[in-house]
Amino acid sequence: MSRVLFRAQRQFCGECSVALRRFIGGTDGVNAVDVENGAVAVDFDARKIPEEQVQKLTRESIEKLGYRAEED
Repeated sequence: MSRVLFRAQRQFCGECSVALRRFIGGTDGVNAVDVENGAVAVDFDARKIPEEQVQKLTRESIEKLGYRAEED
């Protein structure tokens, strides 16, 4: 299992945390999404989904909600 981690410039609200879990977690190959304290950690199976695609999906999902994403 592989993992990517992104940080945002501020903590996510409760609704945004749920939305991120739904946006990212519904993707085939993504095993777990942890949203906590302004960070998003995505565990995924690199045999099913390339890391670059997970990074792009995570960044776009964070930015869609109005936050600025920074890869950790």
